[in-house]
This record gives sequence, C-alpha cells and structure tokens, in this order.
Amino acid sequence: MRVLTGPLEALVAARGRLLPWAPVFLSLGIGLYFALRVEPGVEVLAAAALFAALLMLVALRGPDLVRVPATGLALIAGGMLLASARTHLVAAPVLTFRYYGPVEGRIVGIDRSFSDQLRLTLDRVVLEDVAPDRTPARVRVALHGDQGFTDPRPGLTVILSAHLSPPDGPVEPGGFDFQRLAWFSQLGGVGYTRSPVLAIAPPEGGLPLMAFRMRRAISSAMQARMEGQPGAFAAALMTGDRSGVTQATNDALRGSNLSHLISISGLHMGLLTGFVFASCRYGLALIAPLAVRLDTRKLAALLALFAAIFYLILAGPNVATRRAFVMAAVMLVAVLADRRAISLRSVAIAALIVLFLEPESLVEPGFQMSFGATVALIVAFKPWAGVQRRIPAPLRPVAMLVLSSLAAGFATAPIAAAHFNRIAEYGLLANFLAVPLMGIVVMPAGVVAALLSGLGLAAPALWVMEKGTWAILLVAGWVSGLDGAVVAVPTPPPATLPLMALGGIAVMIGRPLALRAAGGAAAVAALALWGMAERPALLVAGDGSIIGVMGERGRALSKPKGAGFVAKSWLEDDGDLALQEDAFTRPGLSGATGAFQTRVAGQPAWHFTGKGAAIRAAEACAGEGLVILSTEWDGPAPTGCRLYDVSKLRQTGALAVYADEGGLRIVSAKEVAGNRLWNTRQGRAADNRRAWLQ
Repeated sequence: MRVLTGPLEALVAARGRLLPWAPVFLSLGIGLYFALRVEPGVEVLAAAALFAALLMLVALRGPDLVRVPATGLALIAGGMLLASARTHLVAAPVLTFRYYGPVEGRIVGIDRSFSDQLRLTLDRVVLEDVAPDRTPARVRVALHGDQGFTDPRPGLTVILSAHLSPPDGPVEPGGFDFQRLAWFSQLGGVGYTRSPVLAIAPPEGGLPLMAFRMRRAISSAMQARMEGQPGAFAAALMTGDRSGVTQATNDALRGSNLSHLISISGLHMGLLTGFVFASCRYGLALIAPLAVRLDTRKLAALLALFAAIFYLILAGPNVATRRAFVMAAVMLVAVLADRRAISLRSVAIAALIVLFLEPESLVEPGFQMSFGATVALIVAFKPWAGVQRRIPAPLRPVAMLVLSSLAAGFATAPIAAAHFNRIAEYGLLANFLAVPLMGIVVMPAGVVAALLSGLGLAAPALWVMEKGTWAILLVAGWVSGLDGAVVAVPTPPPATLPLMALGGIAVMIGRPLALRAAGGAAAVAALALWGMAERPALLVAGDGSIIGVMGERGRALSKPKGAGFVAKSWLEDDGDLALQEDAFTRPGLSGATGAFQTRVAGQPAWHFTGKGAAIRAAEACAGEGLVILSTEWDGPAPTGCRLYDVSKLRQTGALAVYADEGGLRIVSAKEVAGNRLWNTRQGRAADNRRAWLQ
C-alpha cells in the first residue's frame, strides 16, 4: 500500500471524488467579481481569460500533482469572467432622472408591492420625449388610486401616467442592493401611478406570454373555486402567481419559517416530480404485461421530467423556478442514465448549470438556501439506511421528518437570519406540522386536480387542496402569534456569510478530518464576527427625507410615517422589531418636526426639512457638526459644518455615521458599493454592452 507523502498526492488520489468542490471554486470567482469596488476593465478581463486558459492547459496536460490545484484556480478565474460576461450581456438603459408623464408598455409581470398594491412590470416601454436608446427595457409601476377600468392581463399593451425614477441604491451603506437586482432583471425604472391604467392593444402571442396568460387563467379559476387566502396560497403554489397573497399572510409565513412554502422552489418541484414518479412507477407495476417488458423506473422518470417541464412553463421562468427545475431535471436524468439520483455529484452538476446560466444567483438568498438545504439533507441521510432498522416501523416517517427538518433548518437558519434579520424560534414546529400537509395533501391534490380539470372533475381535488392550504395557513398564523416566535438579529458584517458558508461546506463535504475541523473553526469565527457587528450611530436616507439615531432604547426615527421601506429596513438591520411610529417616539432626537437635532460623538447633528430648511441650515453651519438638508443648498460651500443637501446625497447615496475617538466617521453607500455598471446610472448601458462585445 502506497503511503501519501503530502496534500498534493492526497488530492491526486481523491480526484474522482472532487466534483462537489467544482461549484465551490466557481462561486469563489463569482463572489470575487461581485465584491469588487470597481468594474474590471478589458485589460483585467483579458489577463483573467489568459490565466484561466493557461491553468486549464496545465489541468489537462500538466503533471498529476498540479492538475487539481490548476483546475480549482481555473474555476475561480472562470467564475469571475462568467459573472462579468453576464453583467454586460444583460445591460439595458437605466433612467438617469425622475420622469412624470405617459408610459406605454406591454404587461409581462403582475405582483404586489411593499405597500400591498398591485404592481405591473412592462416591457416595450415608450416614454414621452425620451429617445429609444435611453428608454428602459422594463419598468415597474405600482397601481394606486381608483383602478378597475382595465383588467391587467399578460401581453396587454397599456398606457398610463406615472412617476418613474431610477432604481434606488442601498438604504444604508452595505445594505441590500436593489440596483444590482434591477440590473440583472433589466429593470430601468420604478414608480407608481394614481391615474387609471387603460388598454390600447389586445394581448399578444408568443410562448412566454401564452404561458403567462394560462398561469393567470388557472390562478383566477382556482381562486374562484377556493376563496380567501387559502385559494390565493394554492394558486401561488401551482402557478407562481402571488398577486392574491396579502402582506398579512406573507408576514405569518415568515414569522413561522414557512415562507419557503409559497415560493416555488426545490421543495415544490421535488414533491411534484416525486408524486408523479411514484404514481407512474407503482401504477405501471400493477400492469403485469408492462411491468415485465418495460423499465418502469426509467419510464416513470421520463414522465416526471415532462411534468417538471410543464410545471416550469406554467409557473414561469423566474430564477427560483428555473433553479428548482434544474435540480429536479439533473436527478431525473441521473435515473435515466442509471446513476444515483440523489447525491452530492448531482447537486454539484445542478449548481454548476445554475451558476453558468445565472451567476448573479449566487448572492441571492434563494440559491444559498436551496443548495444549502439540499446538501445538508444528503449528508444527514447518509447514515439513515443503517439507523432506520433500529427504529420501529410506525415511527420511521416521524423520525425521517424530524431529521429532515433539523438538517434543513440548521443549514438555512443562518442564511435566512443574515438576509432577513430574523429567526423563527418555532420554525421547526411549524415545518413539522406543515410540510407533511404539503407533501401528502396539497401537492398530490393539485396534481390530481390538474389531471381531472380537462374532464370537469377537478372540484373534489380542489376541495382537498383548499383544506390543506387552510390548515397550513392556520399553522402559520398560530406559530407566528406565539410569544417570542420571532427573534430579531442585526445584519452581520459582509465577511460573515461567505466565511460561514465555506466553513459549513468544509464540514459537510470535506473528507479529511483536518479540513472539517478547519471548517468548524471558520463557522465559529463567523458567528463571533457576527456578534461583534457594529451598527451606525446615525443613518441618513439617500434623499435626506429621514434620519435615525441610535439611542438607549433603540434607533429613534425622525418621521412617524413616510419613507416606510427605508425605516423598516433600518430597524430590521438593527435587529429591532419595532414599528416606525413607535421608533419615532423614542428619545434621541430633540426639536420640532423639520428641525431635529441630536449629538454623535459629542458633535451636534441637525436634520432640516420643509420650508425654510435652507435658512435654518445656514444658521446651524455657523459652527461645527453635521447638517442634513432634504432640499437644495443654493449658497456657497459652508466652512463650519459638514453639509449634505439633497444634491450631494444623490451622489453619495445613504450615509452611515459612526462615533470614533477622533470624531465622526461618515461612510456613504456609494463608497461601499463602488463604481459598478448597475449603479453608475449612465443611461447608455446598451453602448457598454456593444463596446464589451467588440
């Protein structure tokens, strides 16, 4: 027996088992690209491409000892190139100014806004006096006021008068970057309308819009048969149409850690394809002539694959649904190829496909939670075959459910907490009660209803589905209403989640004990880093409309209403469950509305809004301190204070002010985000795309 003399020889010996690490190294390159403060230029990308090509040559032709490290480095370089290519290929114009006027476009999306208003996404946009090469490819408009003149339908061309503005940047430095999300969705303007939406052309054809119309038709039919939130919930499960689900229902699902049930994900796709696969396989097994002549396992897998394709078309090609389809399709193809369907290799292949098609999904919570939960389940169930024999048969399903809930919960809880600033204390209980209902009652009834709908016999199955969704919502409402059901946590430092993810991956799929130990240490270090997170003493909105100062009782806000999304985000990032109106009453700000004052690091800070704000700001600037002005400053640059008026805030974005020993340390959102394609607002992104391609 040969004794390995070093880590390189160990890698050579383990080369056949290293596929699960491929998406990890590809993710490192993608993550590196998104972490950059400056968009890499042509020279950097050319050097990275040359570096990747040389490394791949070494990986294919080089000595055995360096092939594995060369492959890993090539994947890192390739991930960076892949993310850059995707960023340029989706480039589309972004508004550079606030627009009010007529908006014409075709409806390609219908959902609900933060304020629970119906919202339309339009393409083929036409704006008055805006050149086509500066017009956004898509805009999103929330519908306020008296509507009802037009029934919004997919493919319908409409016209309305709307207020539009460029997608906003983070509400605080380092916060969620909506501009980046909008860039990859080709969303170049967002806003609202209080005028009626009028149809000017009938719905158009095309497979995507036909599928969209079918989705809306099925959703409307289901909600007509199943009234209230159970019907809206069931329609969202089967079609992805969440426009009927209210904010209260979403809050209950989040508070009970059941929000994953309403977003079409790997769970839904797995339950659907699993039910179809099992039904077909066992149904064919009952027909003796077919059972002895056909490979019923492969035939069932093929039918389940067709069911997954139909579900993908029906639910719409959004990121979560595409990701779920890829995961299910890889596993079903593995069955057709006589390979193990559920394994780390199949998950790695699915991850590579998803990252290749949409590298930006790496930084989204859906991708992280889906693959984290899947890997955790595979690792947790490895010893299950040997252990289950010791468990009494009637208790095995319960034990399996508890194990799966624990594994998925431990894997996804830190990710959910980092992104959504909350931990559902009783999430395990809620999932223990709700997931079996989803798998045994709701999804099978939905499949049966779909099969019988053509015969007009879907009513009994829909009744069963309605009772199942009603029970799930009952569980969500009960669990989320328990005392201490939700624990708020502050936003972690940027390095926390990547460090925790790498540590968790090393623990779950690492082979050497030393690697697993290092992974555990990295996870512990990430938690320690999270515990030392420092929140800003003062936060300033990007338009200067609201500020928030940290006090003994939490952050005090300068407005009881208005700027609701900003206020809610600040409080959540603090790990604070208070409402905006309650935060307004906290001590920390003195003075009257429109002229608030506070102190940070011993220095005064003022916030002036409304009429006469500029005059009061001039008086305050006679001394030292920080002055925030929500209007324009017309005079010469002040010499005493540090002044941020609305014009300067448009350049810097939101501000975070920290109290250091040397005084005030001001960090801007622009400084943290850097100069990237999605936040330059240059309005000629198509030109960038052509230049990059040339």
